[in-house]
Amino acid sequence: MSQIFPSEVFAQTADFDSGIRQLLPRYDEMLEVITRCLPSTTGRILDLGCGTGELSLKLLNRYPQAQVIALDYSPRMLEFAQAKITNAGYEQRWRGIEADFGEWANYPEKFDFGREFDAAVSSLAIHHLEDEMKFKLFQQIADSLTHNGCFWNADPILPELPVLAEVYKTAREEWIDQQGIELAAVRAKVGTSDTQGYSSQDQLATLDTQVQMLAIAGFETVAVPWKYYGFAVFGGWV
Repeated sequence: MSQIFPSEVFAQTADFDSGIRQLLPRYDEMLEVITRCLPSTTGRILDLGCGTGELSLKLLNRYPQAQVIALDYSPRMLEFAQAKITNAGYEQRWRGIEADFGEWANYPEKFDFGREFDAAVSSLAIHHLEDEMKFKLFQQIADSLTHNGCFWNADPILPELPVLAEVYKTAREEWIDQQGIELAAVRAKVGTSDTQGYSSQDQLATLDTQVQMLAIAGFETVAVPWKYYGFAVFGGWV
């Protein structure tokens, strides 16, 4: 298998968009929920761990006045996202930055994109951080939002009990079966990852743990607008 960064998942970047939809139940629905939870007046958006730019693209489609600052530590993911955004005609409203959001959480003064974001978003990325770093990131996000600004995260979550782990696993396997593909064929495209910066292999936390982290980090209202077995969209407002 090819060596990749955590969160890249697939050895070839071009396989990500189709492959993730085959492996994860209701991927598009999950991202769509995030786009619906932002205010209609949203201007500046911070996309943390933007990957191939799917969430950025959905946001730019939905909010014609929005400007997106997108961070990712993978240069090839950023390059892929940039091409996608450019092809959609949104290149003037999107800025990709090669950076580790864990580094931003610890040393925000190193970055030149400022604060005062109306919204921050992330998808399938923050679960690669240790819990201590998740909390630091949530704090930094809260500090970087405008009054009434919001943050939404779409991520896999740690099952609360072994019996739920089996339930979640079965749901994913049934989803893959419904796609009419062989799991082995998709897994053959997956790369192997090691630690990169502040991120490592999956370091899942329960939904309850992360909701509590958000409240302590400074979010006045916390919500879970969507959950499907082992995946959730959660966040809140400052």
